Amino acid sequence: MKTKYQKVLCVAVLLGSAVTVSAQEDETKKKLDREMTLEREYAPTVQDANKVNTLPQIKEPQVTKRAISYSSFTLATDPEKQIALLPSGNIMTQMDYNKRRGYLNVAAGMHLNINGDFGYHILSTEKDKLNVFLSHRSTNGNIDYIQIEDQVKAKLNDNTGGINYAHTFEKAILNLGGKYNYSGFNYYGLPINNMSSLPVEDLLSKADRETNQVNQTIQAKIGIEAKEDAAFFYLIDLDYINFSHKYGLSKELDGPTEHTLDAKFDFSAFFNGNQRVGVGGQVEYFAYNLPTYPAGVPNCAFANHAEVTLSPYYKIAGENWNVKLGANVMFVTGEDNSFTASPNIAADVEVADKTVLYLKADGRLYSNSAYETSLVNRYFNPTEEIAPTREWLNGQVGLKCGAAPGFWFDVFAGYKIRSSDALFVPSFTFNEGEFGNYSNALSGIDTKAFFAGANLKYSYQNFLDIQLKGVYNSWKGNYNDEWEGGSSNADLTYVYGRPKVEINADVTVKPIDKLAIGLNYYLATDRYTRLFAMEDYKLNNINELNLQVGYTFNDTFGAYIKVNNLLNQQYEMYYGYPMQGINIMGGVNINF
Repeated sequence: MKTKYQKVLCVAVLLGSAVTVSAQEDETKKKLDREMTLEREYAPTVQDANKVNTLPQIKEPQVTKRAISYSSFTLATDPEKQIALLPSGNIMTQMDYNKRRGYLNVAAGMHLNINGDFGYHILSTEKDKLNVFLSHRSTNGNIDYIQIEDQVKAKLNDNTGGINYAHTFEKAILNLGGKYNYSGFNYYGLPINNMSSLPVEDLLSKADRETNQVNQTIQAKIGIEAKEDAAFFYLIDLDYINFSHKYGLSKELDGPTEHTLDAKFDFSAFFNGNQRVGVGGQVEYFAYNLPTYPAGVPNCAFANHAEVTLSPYYKIAGENWNVKLGANVMFVTGEDNSFTASPNIAADVEVADKTVLYLKADGRLYSNSAYETSLVNRYFNPTEEIAPTREWLNGQVGLKCGAAPGFWFDVFAGYKIRSSDALFVPSFTFNEGEFGNYSNALSGIDTKAFFAGANLKYSYQNFLDIQLKGVYNSWKGNYNDEWEGGSSNADLTYVYGRPKVEINADVTVKPIDKLAIGLNYYLATDRYTRLFAMEDYKLNNINELNLQVGYTFNDTFGAYIKVNNLLNQQYEMYYGYPMQGINIMGGVNINF
């Protein structure tokens, strides 16, 4: 085991010195690339359109990201909550941005992996922008279980389509948008049952691993905001989300529907030239349509409730420093009635040429709504409601520097405190014909975490781009007064699902003008889950290397080939849900 772990570290070090990546991806690629976020950072935040400006601006190396996908079929296709206008082109190949109105990306590979993306700008002027987009991800192939010698078919069919419109007035910007998502998938995880003495073979036949669950999402948005230099700034966003599960815990039972009304706002005004005072906030209301058993007994347990965040703040800017002072006051109504307050402060100061020392401390509510949970873990129990997670503190201090040509780094450390954190573990029981391995959330868990890491980026002309990011996490957890399994304040042996070390290294090499070769490596260590009888189980480290080669023939057409999980490692995102081994995919990208 020690030798294997040393090999993993050696691979990470070698990639860190030789592999490349881009600085910041545009919003389109964020939607299309796989995001390996093991920690739940999905809840929408209160928008603050008038952010504290950093002086001086530390620019990360601007490079062209080669989109390298993981075996992403167990993750949500569209983790972005905000509806964004899509630029054309630059998907999967290194085509430079052009004024053409549309893009098309099509790819296929092993396990019947199929990707498709289409977008078109109907309007693209300084005042009006109107675009439509479609995205498809699907797979249908056999995968080997890790715990036993058996195969299972993993199926996924994700489809997203939408339309966005933005109009720029003289002093304000109007945004409208709509989006629809259809996600079909099967609960292919290895079933376990602590109430049964049946052998594994019988459990496999007892669980429904064939039926496709269907999640559907309808979103609509309207918003208006003043331009950031306005003396009086205002932002108002109204969103509606309709999210539904087709089934409950079996195909014989209907699933619930969640309606979310979400209002975000921010109002602020300048005074004394360099100072601003304001208040932001978010109000969400969640309402549910719940199916019942034939006898009228409720099939699901959800309660209508509201979540409110108010964030008053004060900002001041100096010649080479910025300060924001504020607080977040958070309320939850209904059965999970609670009050939470956290700081909302930030500061940065130029300590040397193009070098900034920064500090930030805030907190937030994780709604843990059915919709947002589906973006993190699509295999979660469709009939279970999770209490909102209250983050009392998320503090971080760091140093950013871009003084050296082509080189940029960020060194940071911080601390988090959360109440009612949601830790996913596999279900322990199921009945005949039900989905056999869905996830549940442990209730009544408080967590704390110290983290430290560094993000290094280097770009050499138009030939080499490198990124290496590593984070060390020290998680601690305990049962709070809401836990129903025994005495409170007892410590958890592990904070389930959270990795101790994460390393992400990327490289892009462009040996000739039209050829780009990219590598991506991701490592996540020391992940544990809980099985029945309070047994802790260590999951295999995520240890994945991916290769992509792309060639741009002209500004219209490009082609690429991707080899995912090049080392053919066996690992699972959640217990019993193995990921694909080595797989190859080829595709084309067209600007038109």
